[in-house]
Amino acid sequence: MLFIETKLAGGYIIELEKIEDDRGFFARTFCQREFEAHGLNPRIAQCSVSFNRRKGTLRGMHYQVAPYEESKLVRCTMGAIYDVAVDLRPESRTFKQWVAVELTGENGRMFYIPQGLAHGFQTLVDNTEVFYQMSEFYHPQCARGVRWDDPAFGMTWPIKEVIISIKDASFAALANGN
Repeated sequence: MLFIETKLAGGYIIELEKIEDDRGFFARTFCQREFEAHGLNPRIAQCSVSFNRRKGTLRGMHYQVAPYEESKLVRCTMGAIYDVAVDLRPESRTFKQWVAVELTGENGRMFYIPQGLAHGFQTLVDNTEVFYQMSEFYHPQCARGVRWDDPAFGMTWPIKEVIISIKDASFAALANGN
């Protein structure tokens, strides 16, 4: 695996190192030792999958608060997404900054998002599947979100006509108490 640091402290794009032959390829998608060597949280408490029927579907911006903050490792297994993380750590030099990466079933990239960052994505094609590995169990009482279009962040999204849940659309802006 190749670890490419993003401008957000602790955030990494992870490229697969494929061993290819006429049958296809083999690649590791996780290694506890390599994650620890890069200072990343190697704990995996649960895995989830998100299937999205329509292009333009937007999910986010989600995170969990203490004592159940979580790190996420996100990979698109089918289709394509515009994957976004925004830094919500007030003490961070990159507070309120965001990073986006295109993850596709073809490129196999992964996005490691450390605790303290909110995460969301927008599908770029129909029938897109996203696989998550989280360092903490889901705790509804600690689940939070911020608006996907919060002016405090200035995030841009590739598809203007978004398909979003009522819950995600109702998240408050950061300045309003998240």
